[in-house]
Amino acid sequence: MEILQHIWGSTPEGEGIILYTMRNERGSEVQLCNVGASIVSVKFADREGNIEDVALGYKDPMSYFGDGAASGKTVGRVAGRIARGYMVIDGEEYRLEVNNGPNHLHGGAKGFANRYWEGRVETNRVVFSYVSEDMEQGYPGELVVETIYDFDDEDNLEITFVAKSNKNTVLNLTNHLYWNLHGEGSDKTILDHELRLNCSQVLEMDTVQIPTGKLLDVKGTALDFTSWRKFGDEIDAEFNNIRTYKGYDHCFAVDGYEKNILKEVGELRCEATGRKVTILSSQPAAVLYTGNWLAGGCPITKSGKRYQDYAGVAIECQGYSDAVNHPEFPSIDLQADELYCQKIVFKLGTF
Repeated sequence: MEILQHIWGSTPEGEGIILYTMRNERGSEVQLCNVGASIVSVKFADREGNIEDVALGYKDPMSYFGDGAASGKTVGRVAGRIARGYMVIDGEEYRLEVNNGPNHLHGGAKGFANRYWEGRVETNRVVFSYVSEDMEQGYPGELVVETIYDFDDEDNLEITFVAKSNKNTVLNLTNHLYWNLHGEGSDKTILDHELRLNCSQVLEMDTVQIPTGKLLDVKGTALDFTSWRKFGDEIDAEFNNIRTYKGYDHCFAVDGYEKNILKEVGELRCEATGRKVTILSSQPAAVLYTGNWLAGGCPITKSGKRYQDYAGVAIECQGYSDAVNHPEFPSIDLQADELYCQKIVFKLGTF
């Protein structure tokens, strides 16, 4: 394993944006940058041995500030939506920025995804760190957070989130990587990709993408990924507002969830290339988003183009959506001085 660093650009404040390249003995690569502690590219071989970039991303490092898609980024303080930007912690009401219809999304417009993180190399890993000030984006507590990337010679990409707050707060971190196993510059969508999830239930959602509090059985529905299903087969179904959302944008409950225990969430694959990604997580849910609104909302891509809708799929391992307003959901509360630690693993391979 080797890790290379070069200056990719700089922020308006003069901070250097570093591109970190992690390359293993197979020739596979993962590239990272400081903005949003982001994954910029993931390169690994198809069944014929052709190595291509399968992660969506941008040509210009400054494009990683403020992109609506949050491509490849660490998302927080709370990934997903909080209804009406409202929450209560220890009996105190907090009003958060409403930045997505009537709701708060992904920690706000200046959440973790759009912040500059300090980066460093520690032996065979890259560590990004950020200090979120008390009441930043409306959240209580000074939070010290790290996103740690490990990549090995077996093509396993591991993401570890570690954090601690000096006050009681809430925290729900994920990575927002978009996959296209044809290749990022292929001009092909992910509608022919197949997904299998170890998730027999999904959160019932309203028309503005907030959970009702009820869990629905997926068996026999358009959200049944308990066996292999292509995204394109029922992406315009009416069940649980799929058609309203213009595709999949749903929070699935991971079967057999045990707090802080790493479990297999599922697997994504592409028959045309033979590439597959097996996904493991220590978190209770996975949000499936099929890039329903990528067209027109993304900067110039790494391949010098514009992404179309469904150009990539994100499988965001995290806590339940709007958990702060649903005491029946697994809690995302973080007590003062409590250590937060969650993992996501992407095992890259072929079939």
